[in-house]
This record gives sequence, structure tokens and C-alpha cells, in this order.
Amino acid sequence: MQPDASHKLIPMTMFVLEYYSHEGYADLQTLKLMKNYANFLKKTLHLGMFVPVDQQGNVLKEPKNYTSWKALEHNSKGETNDITAFEEYRIYQAAEQQCLFKDFKVDYNGYSRVRIVAAYNNSIELSFNKNDLSFSAFKDVESLTSFDEIYLTRTALRMIGIKKK
Repeated sequence: MQPDASHKLIPMTMFVLEYYSHEGYADLQTLKLMKNYANFLKKTLHLGMFVPVDQQGNVLKEPKNYTSWKALEHNSKGETNDITAFEEYRIYQAAEQQCLFKDFKVDYNGYSRVRIVAAYNNSIELSFNKNDLSFSAFKDVESLTSFDEIYLTRTALRMIGIKKK
């Protein structure tokens, strides 16, 4: 299922033009939004922006039946106070909620390299070097705007100031 197109990563010029054309003037809130987006685009890429990782930056394996567990209403928002929930599920869910880009999955996880792809478009493929913790061809979020469709998560939208909870 393709995510909402209004949550697509776009170049800064498109972002400014879209918001300015809707507002007709640049008030302080619009200027703050533009500044937040510019800062977001300058963030250095790391694997945890795309897929759930542990404290050391290692890819977390999705727990068995995680999708079913997450589909339960009281687990879906990640705000469960249920002490009976499995710790592995909560750790994975917390890491998943830190991701800034939607629906990426690990395609290959080797000794020194991790390859990830967008679940909605397998031609969007990124390779991550485990040794120096860098992406092979991309250095910051802005460099990803070369792709036609990379979608932002709720966490990223909140960071920018587009969505509240």
C-alpha cells in the first residue's frame, strides 16, 4: 500500500513554494516550518532513520507475529501500559517509532553491509556500510530528494512541525 503522497520527501524549493503559495505570505509559523524543514534536510543519514535498530545501530529483527501483535488496538499506538506485553515487541516498536522514513525493509544484512529497499518501490535501494556507519551514495536527507517517492513517518512530520500527534 502506497503511503499518503502529501507526506513525501521533497526538495526545499518545492517545500517553500508549496507552503508560501497556500499562505500567500510568510508569517512566523510558516518561516519556522521552513527552517525546521531545512534543518531536517541537512540531517546526516543513519540506518535507524529507515529501519528499527538497537542502541549500537544494529538492525533489529522483527519479532515473530509482530504485525499481528501491533494490529491489536491497544498495541498499535505504542503507548501501552500493559506490563504483560513482550519486552522484545516493545523494544522493536520503540525503535520503529524512531524511523523517519516509511516502509523500508532490510533486503540484505551481511557482515559489513546492509541493503534496504522501500517496500512500496523496490527500485529505491540504499546500501549502508556497517564498518564506518555511513551510507554508500547518500550523505544527508536532502540527497534522498533525487528519488521520486520517499515518504515521511509521523515522527518526521512532527519533527518538521507539520503534524502534531
